[in-house]
Amino acid sequence: MYKIKTNKAASKRFKVTGSGKVKFTTANRRHLLTGKAQKLKRQARNAGYMQAGDARKAKQLLGLMS
Repeated sequence: MYKIKTNKAASKRFKVTGSGKVKFTTANRRHLLTGKAQKLKRQARNAGYMQAGDARKAKQLLGLMS
């Protein structure tokens, strides 16, 4: 049986928690923060969790499901 390769783009963007949820960081937090609203920056601080259907696809990309 061959080994399943991990999708490197997905591995840089998603993390799987101990309970099996897929966590990702929100956009608009990298650069040019002085021109962005305080509310946007505050809300973008929190990590997001994927819905079940999207999480299944992300786990396949990460090699956790075959």
